[in-house]
Amino acid sequence: MNTAPPVFDTLLLTGAAGTLGRALAPSLRALCRTLRLSDLPAALAALPLQPSDDARPADLADAAAMDALLHGVQAVVHLGGVSVEGPFASILAANLAGTTHLYEAARRAGTRRIVFASSNHVTGGYPQGQSLTTACPPRPDGFYGASKLYGEGLAALYWQRYGIESVCLRIGSATPEPTDARALATWLSQRDLVQLVRAALTAPGVGCTVAYGCSANTRRWWQDDATWARLGYAPQDNAEAWAAQLQDRLLPEGPERELQGGSFLGIGPFDA
Repeated sequence: MNTAPPVFDTLLLTGAAGTLGRALAPSLRALCRTLRLSDLPAALAALPLQPSDDARPADLADAAAMDALLHGVQAVVHLGGVSVEGPFASILAANLAGTTHLYEAARRAGTRRIVFASSNHVTGGYPQGQSLTTACPPRPDGFYGASKLYGEGLAALYWQRYGIESVCLRIGSATPEPTDARALATWLSQRDLVQLVRAALTAPGVGCTVAYGCSANTRRWWQDDATWARLGYAPQDNAEAWAAQLQDRLLPEGPERELQGGSFLGIGPFDA
Protein backbone atom coordinates (compact mmCIF):
# COMPACT_ATOMS: atom_id res chain seq x y z
CA MET A 1 0.00 0.00 0.00
CA ASN A 2 1.31 3.45 -0.94
CA THR A 3 1.40 5.60 2.19
CA ALA A 4 3.41 8.50 0.78
CA PRO A 5 1.94 11.86 1.82
CA PRO A 6 0.29 13.93 -0.91
CA VAL A 7 2.50 16.43 -2.67
CA PHE A 8 -0.30 19.00 -3.08
CA ASP A 9 -3.37 19.93 -1.08
CA THR A 10 -5.29 20.88 -4.23
CA LEU A 11 -4.22 20.02 -7.77
CA LEU A 12 -6.21 21.36 -10.73
CA LEU A 13 -6.74 19.37 -13.93
CA THR A 14 -8.27 21.35 -16.80
CA GLY A 15 -9.68 19.55 -19.80
CA ALA A 16 -10.50 16.77 -17.35
CA ALA A 17 -13.21 15.18 -19.52
CA GLY A 18 -10.93 14.73 -22.53
CA THR A 19 -9.05 11.58 -23.45
CA LEU A 20 -5.80 12.64 -21.78
CA GLY A 21 -7.57 14.02 -18.73
CA ARG A 22 -9.36 10.74 -18.13
CA ALA A 23 -6.10 8.84 -18.57
CA LEU A 24 -4.23 11.03 -16.09
CA ALA A 25 -6.80 11.52 -13.32
CA PRO A 26 -6.18 8.25 -11.42
CA SER A 27 -2.44 8.91 -11.09
CA LEU A 28 -2.98 12.58 -10.19
CA ARG A 29 -5.26 11.64 -7.30
CA ALA A 30 -2.28 9.94 -5.67
CA LEU A 31 -0.41 13.26 -5.62
CA CYS A 32 -3.00 15.40 -3.84
CA ARG A 33 -5.64 15.55 -1.14
CA THR A 34 -8.14 17.06 -3.57
CA LEU A 35 -8.12 16.77 -7.35
CA ARG A 36 -10.06 19.69 -8.78
CA LEU A 37 -11.46 18.68 -12.17
CA SER A 38 -12.60 21.28 -14.67
CA ASP A 39 -14.07 21.27 -18.16
CA LEU A 40 -17.09 22.72 -19.94
CA PRO A 41 -20.34 21.89 -18.09
CA ALA A 42 -21.78 19.19 -20.36
CA ALA A 43 -18.50 17.31 -20.66
CA LEU A 44 -17.75 17.51 -16.95
CA ALA A 45 -21.22 16.26 -16.00
CA ALA A 46 -20.49 12.95 -17.75
CA LEU A 47 -17.20 12.38 -15.92
CA PRO A 48 -17.11 9.68 -13.21
CA LEU A 49 -15.88 11.15 -9.93
CA GLN A 50 -14.21 9.91 -6.75
CA PRO A 51 -15.26 11.11 -3.26
CA SER A 52 -12.20 13.36 -2.91
CA ASP A 53 -12.73 15.04 -6.29
CA ASP A 54 -13.89 18.63 -6.64
CA ALA A 55 -15.66 19.06 -10.00
CA ARG A 56 -15.98 22.67 -11.17
CA PRO A 57 -17.31 23.49 -14.63
CA ALA A 58 -15.63 26.54 -16.14
CA ASP A 59 -14.94 28.17 -19.49
CA LEU A 60 -11.31 29.15 -20.08
CA ALA A 61 -12.54 32.23 -21.96
CA ASP A 62 -14.15 33.56 -18.74
CA ALA A 63 -11.46 35.37 -16.73
CA ALA A 64 -13.61 35.62 -13.59
CA ALA A 65 -14.33 31.90 -13.74
CA MET A 66 -10.60 31.22 -13.92
CA ASP A 67 -9.99 33.32 -10.81
CA ALA A 68 -12.53 31.25 -8.89
CA LEU A 69 -11.17 28.01 -10.30
CA LEU A 70 -7.56 28.69 -9.26
CA HIS A 71 -8.36 29.76 -5.70
CA GLY A 72 -6.47 27.53 -3.29
CA VAL A 73 -4.66 25.59 -6.04
CA GLN A 74 -0.96 24.76 -5.63
CA ALA A 75 -0.36 23.26 -9.09
CA VAL A 76 -2.13 22.84 -12.43
CA VAL A 77 -2.10 20.29 -15.22
CA HIS A 78 -3.49 22.40 -18.05
CA LEU A 79 -4.94 20.22 -20.80
CA GLY A 80 -7.95 22.41 -21.56
CA GLY A 81 -8.53 24.15 -24.88
CA VAL A 82 -8.96 23.37 -28.55
CA SER A 83 -6.80 20.37 -29.48
CA VAL A 84 -7.10 20.33 -33.29
CA GLU A 85 -6.22 22.63 -36.16
CA GLY A 86 -9.01 24.99 -37.20
CA PRO A 87 -9.91 28.60 -38.00
CA PHE A 88 -8.24 31.23 -35.84
CA ALA A 89 -11.50 32.32 -34.22
CA SER A 90 -12.09 28.82 -32.86
CA ILE A 91 -8.63 28.74 -31.27
CA LEU A 92 -8.41 32.33 -30.01
CA ALA A 93 -10.80 32.13 -27.06
CA ALA A 94 -9.59 28.88 -25.48
CA ASN A 95 -5.93 28.59 -26.44
CA LEU A 96 -4.77 32.21 -26.39
CA ALA A 97 -7.18 34.17 -24.19
CA GLY A 98 -7.97 31.11 -22.09
CA THR A 99 -4.37 30.21 -21.33
CA THR A 100 -3.66 33.87 -20.51
CA HIS A 101 -6.62 33.91 -18.11
CA LEU A 102 -5.33 30.75 -16.45
CA TYR A 103 -1.83 32.13 -15.92
CA GLU A 104 -3.17 35.43 -14.63
CA ALA A 105 -5.46 33.60 -12.21
CA ALA A 106 -2.53 31.44 -11.10
CA ARG A 107 -0.48 34.57 -10.40
CA ARG A 108 -3.24 36.06 -8.27
CA ALA A 109 -3.85 32.77 -6.45
CA GLY A 110 -0.20 32.12 -5.63
CA THR A 111 -0.08 28.89 -7.66
CA ARG A 112 3.52 27.77 -7.97
CA ARG A 113 3.64 25.29 -10.88
CA ILE A 114 1.81 24.67 -14.15
CA VAL A 115 2.26 21.68 -16.44
CA PHE A 116 1.17 23.05 -19.80
CA ALA A 117 0.07 20.68 -22.56
CA SER A 118 1.92 22.18 -25.49
CA SER A 119 2.24 20.18 -28.69
CA ASN A 120 4.65 18.72 -31.20
CA HIS A 121 2.85 20.98 -33.70
CA VAL A 122 5.00 23.86 -32.41
CA THR A 123 7.67 22.33 -34.66
CA GLY A 124 5.38 20.51 -37.07
CA GLY A 125 6.80 22.38 -40.04
CA TYR A 126 10.11 20.51 -39.95
CA PRO A 127 10.71 17.59 -42.34
CA GLN A 128 9.88 14.12 -41.10
CA GLY A 129 13.05 12.31 -40.16
CA GLN A 130 14.91 15.45 -39.05
CA SER A 131 16.16 15.17 -35.47
CA LEU A 132 15.08 18.03 -33.24
CA THR A 133 15.79 19.27 -29.74
CA THR A 134 13.96 22.00 -27.88
CA ALA A 135 16.83 24.33 -28.86
CA CYS A 136 15.65 24.25 -32.49
CA PRO A 137 13.66 27.33 -33.59
CA PRO A 138 9.88 26.90 -33.58
CA ARG A 139 8.22 26.09 -36.88
CA PRO A 140 4.47 25.76 -36.19
CA ASP A 141 2.32 24.01 -38.77
CA GLY A 142 -0.88 26.02 -38.27
CA PHE A 143 -2.95 28.19 -35.95
CA TYR A 144 -3.09 25.40 -33.36
CA GLY A 145 0.69 24.98 -33.26
CA ALA A 146 1.13 28.75 -33.11
CA SER A 147 -1.30 28.93 -30.18
CA LYS A 148 0.79 26.39 -28.28
CA LEU A 149 3.92 28.40 -29.02
CA TYR A 150 2.12 31.39 -27.51
CA GLY A 151 1.43 29.30 -24.40
CA GLU A 152 5.12 28.46 -24.11
CA GLY A 153 5.86 32.17 -24.31
CA LEU A 154 3.40 32.86 -21.50
CA ALA A 155 5.09 30.21 -19.40
CA ALA A 156 8.45 31.92 -19.90
CA LEU A 157 6.94 35.32 -19.06
CA TYR A 158 5.30 34.15 -15.84
CA TRP A 159 8.47 32.42 -14.70
CA GLN A 160 10.67 35.42 -15.42
CA ARG A 161 8.28 38.03 -13.98
CA TYR A 162 6.41 36.18 -11.24
CA GLY A 163 8.32 33.01 -10.39
CA ILE A 164 5.61 30.58 -11.51
CA GLU A 165 7.35 27.40 -12.65
CA SER A 166 6.13 25.67 -15.80
CA VAL A 167 6.90 22.52 -17.70
CA CYS A 168 5.64 22.79 -21.28
CA LEU A 169 5.17 19.33 -22.76
CA ARG A 170 5.22 19.10 -26.56
CA ILE A 171 3.03 16.04 -26.57
CA GLY A 172 3.27 13.64 -29.50
CA SER A 173 0.67 11.04 -30.51
CA ALA A 174 -0.84 10.15 -27.14
CA THR A 175 -2.99 7.13 -27.95
CA PRO A 176 -3.32 3.65 -26.43
CA GLU A 177 -1.42 2.22 -29.42
CA PRO A 178 0.32 3.86 -32.40
CA THR A 179 -2.04 4.17 -35.36
CA ASP A 180 0.07 4.87 -38.47
CA ALA A 181 3.62 5.13 -39.80
CA ARG A 182 4.09 8.66 -38.45
CA ALA A 183 3.25 7.46 -34.94
CA LEU A 184 6.20 5.06 -35.05
CA ALA A 185 8.19 8.24 -34.35
CA THR A 186 5.71 10.32 -32.34
CA TRP A 187 3.82 7.86 -30.12
CA LEU A 188 3.44 8.54 -26.40
CA SER A 189 2.00 5.56 -24.54
CA GLN A 190 -0.46 6.02 -21.70
CA ARG A 191 2.05 4.59 -19.23
CA ASP A 192 4.73 7.03 -20.38
CA LEU A 193 2.25 9.95 -20.42
CA VAL A 194 1.42 9.28 -16.77
CA GLN A 195 5.10 9.08 -15.85
CA LEU A 196 5.97 12.25 -17.78
CA VAL A 197 3.26 14.39 -16.20
CA ARG A 198 4.10 13.12 -12.73
CA ALA A 199 7.76 14.00 -13.32
CA ALA A 200 6.79 17.46 -14.59
CA LEU A 201 4.77 18.08 -11.42
CA THR A 202 7.33 16.83 -8.92
CA ALA A 203 10.84 17.45 -10.33
CA PRO A 204 12.68 20.12 -8.33
CA GLY A 205 13.79 23.45 -9.74
CA VAL A 206 12.26 23.23 -13.21
CA GLY A 207 12.00 27.00 -13.78
CA CYS A 208 10.50 27.18 -17.26
CA THR A 209 11.26 23.92 -19.04
CA VAL A 210 10.14 22.79 -22.49
CA ALA A 211 10.23 19.05 -23.19
CA TYR A 212 9.00 16.81 -25.98
CA GLY A 213 6.57 14.11 -24.94
CA CYS A 214 7.04 10.76 -26.65
CA SER A 215 7.94 7.22 -25.73
CA ALA A 216 11.35 5.59 -26.27
CA ASN A 217 10.59 5.03 -29.94
CA THR A 218 13.40 3.71 -32.10
CA ARG A 219 12.36 6.10 -34.90
CA ARG A 220 11.65 9.18 -32.78
CA TRP A 221 12.58 12.56 -34.22
CA TRP A 222 12.84 14.38 -30.89
CA GLN A 223 16.13 13.95 -29.07
CA ASP A 224 15.30 15.22 -25.60
CA ASP A 225 17.29 12.87 -23.36
CA ALA A 226 19.01 15.59 -21.31
CA THR A 227 15.74 17.35 -20.50
CA TRP A 228 14.06 14.05 -19.71
CA ALA A 229 16.91 13.19 -17.33
CA ARG A 230 16.55 16.51 -15.50
CA LEU A 231 12.84 15.83 -15.04
CA GLY A 232 13.40 12.21 -14.05
CA TYR A 233 11.43 10.85 -17.02
CA ALA A 234 12.54 7.46 -18.36
CA PRO A 235 10.08 6.26 -21.02
CA GLN A 236 9.31 2.55 -21.00
CA ASP A 237 7.50 1.87 -24.28
CA ASN A 238 8.56 1.74 -27.94
CA ALA A 239 6.31 2.00 -30.99
CA GLU A 240 8.67 -0.28 -32.92
CA ALA A 241 6.65 -3.22 -31.63
CA TRP A 242 3.95 -2.16 -34.15
CA ALA A 243 6.35 -1.40 -37.04
CA ALA A 244 5.51 -4.41 -39.20
CA GLN A 245 1.81 -3.60 -39.29
CA LEU A 246 2.10 0.20 -39.49
CA GLN A 247 5.13 1.13 -41.60
CA ASP A 248 3.09 1.08 -44.81
CA ARG A 249 0.13 2.95 -43.29
CA LEU A 250 1.17 6.29 -44.74
CA LEU A 251 -0.52 9.67 -44.81
CA PRO A 252 -1.43 11.21 -48.22
CA GLU A 253 1.45 12.34 -50.43
CA GLY A 254 2.51 15.95 -49.97
CA PRO A 255 3.06 18.01 -46.81
CA GLU A 256 1.15 15.56 -44.60
CA ARG A 257 3.67 12.83 -45.37
CA GLU A 258 6.71 15.10 -45.70
CA LEU A 259 6.45 17.26 -42.57
CA GLN A 260 6.37 16.32 -38.91
CA GLY A 261 2.93 17.84 -38.31
CA GLY A 262 1.33 15.09 -40.38
CA SER A 263 -2.42 15.36 -40.97
CA PHE A 264 -2.58 18.91 -39.57
CA LEU A 265 -0.78 20.01 -42.77
CA GLY A 266 -3.85 18.91 -44.72
CA ILE A 267 -6.23 21.21 -42.84
CA GLY A 268 -6.88 24.74 -44.13
CA PRO A 269 -6.55 27.39 -45.33
CA PHE A 270 -9.81 28.75 -43.93
CA ASP A 271 -10.93 31.31 -46.50
CA ALA A 272 -14.58 30.24 -46.67
